[in-house]
Amino acid sequence: MLQEESDLSLIIAQIVQKLKGSNLYSQLERQAWGSWEKRILKSLNSMCTELSIPLARKRPVGEQKELLNKWNEMGTDEPDLSLFRPVYAPKDFLEVLINLRNPNYENGDSLSFRTHLGLIQVPLKVKDIPELKECFVELGLNIGQLGIDDSTQVPPELFENEHVRIGQKVLAQQDSAAAQQYIRQGSPTALRAELWALILNISSQPEDVLYYEQLKTNVIQHDLLVDSLIYKDVKLTASNDDYYFVFEDYLYQVLLCFSRDTSVLSHFAFNSASPPKSYIRGKLGLEEYAVFYPPNGVIPFHGFSMYVAPLCFLYHEPSKLYQIFREMYVRFFFRLHSISSHPSGIVSLCLLFETLLQTYLPQLFYHLREIGAQPLRISFKWMVRAFSGYLATDQLLLLWDRILGYNSLEILAVLAAAVFAFRAVNLMEVTSLAAAEAVLADLSTLKVMPLLQIFLFATVT
Repeated sequence: MLQEESDLSLIIAQIVQKLKGSNLYSQLERQAWGSWEKRILKSLNSMCTELSIPLARKRPVGEQKELLNKWNEMGTDEPDLSLFRPVYAPKDFLEVLINLRNPNYENGDSLSFRTHLGLIQVPLKVKDIPELKECFVELGLNIGQLGIDDSTQVPPELFENEHVRIGQKVLAQQDSAAAQQYIRQGSPTALRAELWALILNISSQPEDVLYYEQLKTNVIQHDLLVDSLIYKDVKLTASNDDYYFVFEDYLYQVLLCFSRDTSVLSHFAFNSASPPKSYIRGKLGLEEYAVFYPPNGVIPFHGFSMYVAPLCFLYHEPSKLYQIFREMYVRFFFRLHSISSHPSGIVSLCLLFETLLQTYLPQLFYHLREIGAQPLRISFKWMVRAFSGYLATDQLLLLWDRILGYNSLEILAVLAAAVFAFRAVNLMEVTSLAAAEAVLADLSTLKVMPLLQIFLFATVT
């Protein structure tokens, strides 16, 4: 009898796996994304109507000249943006993810999922601690790391000197795979810009510079509604950040060019989303008159500019900075604001974070849940922005080293759980969501690598 039951569970598990790779599963993703997309476009269109401004217009010649002249000092511009509002913020997106359901399963596709008490109710496979240890083996306690002051094996300065020497060798060989492996132990500050470019296969060729200049020309010639959203976002986020306000001009240049870059559309091939469309006036619904809007298919949300800001520390030549950001976006960042079942997608990261807390810090998880402070409501904004704007920049770059090194965003969920573990004593004393948020309001003093190491290899068994 037991044998039959285990055979049956195996068959069910196999069917579920097939279903996950099937058309039906991707249809569920597309359905959820489709209704969210409609909401965003409705918000964009209603802004156009309320403010009586078009989605796009050609700039008069005088305005083109003026913009060209101040291209390197757009930060000095103070346009009135009071009537513009971000199309959505991370918390709006979280509500969409919380409401995701798979109609084929009542409460998940396995008994274990029925005991999941977090906000995410989609039964995806996420790693447990033993699997994460195996995945992030180079973060082990006995392995030298940049970003850790007291390695158990070797004095930090000895490790650092040797690590720099190896890094220089990797760069001399121009071996992208070797660079990716090397950076798992962190990148020396002086080598980081070159190592990241090597891993991302970015080499500044004359045609790349020319391509960037063409995008710039497009910005000069045409004004898009999303330009105002970009301005507003930079003003609300990076301009108020102690680390990033000095890069305001770079951010405008990169993000305005990015919105015109149709090559970004290619990432939709790896995504359940489809790029938003607009129609030529009077031709609504006629496909032959449809155009992607904005041209890159990405509508910026509140905090979007923080994906670019940390890169400004590494790259000071605009076309190189642009290429690096675009590659980081199409490889990684797009997954943080689109619905998919990918292990690095935001749905999986949320589920991984909740599962880690519920499994390995159950008392804390239940306490926060009981007082109405579901942990994901606090950590979601960190993960959506890949911790940009929350960690000190040196720590953020060490974290992003590992994203590139492991070609995965899962480390974001692990770090979010590690932050809760680190502040667990204080969190056990709070009695409201506001109090829990206050305990976790400032992450700028945290040291990323010790937190990750302790959480993965020391605390949790």
